[in-house]
Amino acid sequence: MTEPLLEVENLKKYFPIKKGLFRRTRGYVKAVDDVSFQLEEGETLGLVGESGCGKSTTGRTILQLLRPTSGRVLYRGQDLTGLNFQQLRPIRREMQMIFQDPYSSLNSRMTIRNILLEPMKIHGLYTKKEREERVEELLELVGLDRGVADRYPHEFSGGQRQRIGIARALTFQPRLIIADEPVSALDVSVQAQVLNLLQELQETFKLTYLFIAHDLSVVKHFSTRVGVMYLGRLVEIADKRRLYQSPRHPYTQALLSAVPVPDPEIKRERIVLSGDVPNPKNPPEGCAFHTRCPECMEICRVERPPMIEVEPGQFTACHLYS
Repeated sequence: MTEPLLEVENLKKYFPIKKGLFRRTRGYVKAVDDVSFQLEEGETLGLVGESGCGKSTTGRTILQLLRPTSGRVLYRGQDLTGLNFQQLRPIRREMQMIFQDPYSSLNSRMTIRNILLEPMKIHGLYTKKEREERVEELLELVGLDRGVADRYPHEFSGGQRQRIGIARALTFQPRLIIADEPVSALDVSVQAQVLNLLQELQETFKLTYLFIAHDLSVVKHFSTRVGVMYLGRLVEIADKRRLYQSPRHPYTQALLSAVPVPDPEIKRERIVLSGDVPNPKNPPEGCAFHTRCPECMEICRVERPPMIEVEPGQFTACHLYS
């Protein structure tokens, strides 16, 4: 059996809450709270959940843009959490990120040519001529004309800017790309174009994606497996067909019941959750979802459910199955 490209083990990221004159720590925001999963080479894992559930923080912590509070991130068997900046630098070439906002992630004072040249200069790779050739090659890969290299980001549409962001992520021919809601800021027609581009690049370069999104329809179209997060915790993970056809966790069931069905003949029961998402500064004891769960039992209030395999390849953290 081959080794997974990425292994995340008990990952936690807590942000301290500092108050008072001396800025003493008064508590923590538990943005990511004990998340574990594996990512095989060449697959796409979709990560979904409500806004504020910790999806983006998980992605940034995996790349060590944010240092984890605890846990391990193993890339090709190597634990990244114990490496310093210099040790991480060569590994960063193989792990890249596509950001949600294609405008703010590009330097508005730099031309597209300089934006794409910058990472090559920082890493000291290629000769001057090879860098110029690489810029033109990257633009062609993402469907842009070579002649646009000397324009500035504000001269492009949102979809074109996101293509530039994708080109920058491809600079060093990475193996893993974390896409943080890469199409959520785009029109629907442009979303399809960008998603098709990402799939074509995956087939060409054997890329592996961690695809973070809140649009369940997009995730179903794009992903191989899907993980569902709630309040910093992973509550269910499964192959996309099994998860969409037979969700097990009550939160996953509620999410999927809200997805519009393009057939007026199909009637679906809408599951409406009561109450609001708890404050991550003070998450509830036991199962984090028990305050809104229609299936809540007494054990849910006091004991955190373990992640167990309820069907082959389908894991869920719910006391209904333990």
